[in-house]
Amino acid sequence: MNNKVTWKPGTMLAPVPAVMVTCRSENKTNIITIGWAGTICSEPPMVSISVRPSRFSYNLIKKSGEFVINIPTKKLARETDLCGVISGSKFDKFHETGLTQGKSNTVNVPIISECPINLECKVKQEIALGSHNMFLAEITSVQVTKDFIDSEGKFLTDKANLLGYAHGAYVSLGKQLGTFGFSVKKK
Repeated sequence: MNNKVTWKPGTMLAPVPAVMVTCRSENKTNIITIGWAGTICSEPPMVSISVRPSRFSYNLIKKSGEFVINIPTKKLARETDLCGVISGSKFDKFHETGLTQGKSNTVNVPIISECPINLECKVKQEIALGSHNMFLAEITSVQVTKDFIDSEGKFLTDKANLLGYAHGAYVSLGKQLGTFGFSVKKK
């Protein structure tokens, strides 16, 4: 029995991380919420973000060649949404949200201190795709909140309650269902 309906091609990959990207150029700092972010390489560690060239943050990233991917928790859903709907050309998003600028280790862009994971990135390449341009970037430093690290140095995803995005809605990414290779692990 076929219970499928065909839709037009679209961005149905979900959930995806909902991230807040901080950027800075010429003393202007901004936060942009991005749903098009992902891991693209392990060695060297690299990520991609896709940004519409019409967005205020696009030129900040293009000019500086740096940004930070800040991964929010479900407690930061309101702030994440706000940073995606107001423009940094008109508003200071750190002021509007009450989020705290923290110090990066390797880039001249602040981290968002309230986010449990901060990936400091340096742009290696830009690719024009259509509605968005993709920045391919190397991760040059990672900061993780101590409260989300166990005694063995493992990140506690369950405890962090990271934020995701699926079809226009924010979702909580919570309970761990298994670890890599659990399906073939001998009991």
